[in-house]
Amino acid sequence: MSLLLKDRIYTMESPTAKRGVYPLHGYKLGLYRLPIKLEDPAEMKSIMDGLKKTFAMDTFADRIFVTYNWTEENMPDPDAKGYQKVNLNVTVEIVTGEVVDMIYQIFPIEKFGDPQWVKDYRKKADYYAKMIIDTILRNTILADKMVEYFIKSDKLDPDAALQRLEEITPLAKIVPDAKPKPKAEEPQEAAIGQVSVGEAFDGAKPGPIDVEYKSHMPPTIPYTVPSSKNVIKTWGRKGTENSRMGVWGEFVAVDFDICIADGACIDACPVQVYEWFDTPGHPASEKKPLMAREPDCIFCLACEGVCPPQAIKIFQRKS
Repeated sequence: MSLLLKDRIYTMESPTAKRGVYPLHGYKLGLYRLPIKLEDPAEMKSIMDGLKKTFAMDTFADRIFVTYNWTEENMPDPDAKGYQKVNLNVTVEIVTGEVVDMIYQIFPIEKFGDPQWVKDYRKKADYYAKMIIDTILRNTILADKMVEYFIKSDKLDPDAALQRLEEITPLAKIVPDAKPKPKAEEPQEAAIGQVSVGEAFDGAKPGPIDVEYKSHMPPTIPYTVPSSKNVIKTWGRKGTENSRMGVWGEFVAVDFDICIADGACIDACPVQVYEWFDTPGHPASEKKPLMAREPDCIFCLACEGVCPPQAIKIFQRKS
């Protein structure tokens, strides 16, 4: 078992385990509470950038999700009769703020189908979750924060504090260049007439939406909604025509070049954020669900979950 903060680890086993406002359902839950602060968006982004080549990474609001995937086979020869393979995973959730919580769950194997032939599934999932946690603490900006904490709380010199961190993260995998210096994003003004580079798509662009569109696409001409007077920011839009529309919305974001206008998001939204918007000439569809009342979003993620081409991404609005 990982030695990480052994006096601060809480493990619960029950069909339904809950902590605070974060409902977690599964066979087993592990909670590691770290006495450090992580609130700066630039620092959170540095963790994403540093580990995205090692793990599957995602983020929402004040949480970072880190997933390790592995494959199990019931026999070594894929051409043999009765051969089966299953893809398994375990996810660690980093809840940021005044303290940092690292939470992981081990779901029943039935979540992945019915591969009852898998050996030691829970033991492996538990090991991999602890490996993720140790790797994060050894390779990211959290390592610096933990070393600073040990220096201050235990009166250690920097070398001894680093040695302490290494001792309590024995399962860590060393990831080269995984600690990029956090860089605060400089605000960019949307210039009227600024256009994106690239030709129009022939049909819908394949999903899912690029969740880092704000850094990958230039800000372009905003759109004022006639019915609500709300101003919607856009990225990657080509002029005022509809040949290439890019991503619309700052925290209710829809890539209109992926959107096929099936209307599922309009039906799913409990607060009627969306309304139909005519887009004649667009190769994917000649109408789109416009986030006309974007400030009314309650971040329930209903629209994101029902979108067939995965054209929507909801971001928690910063207060």
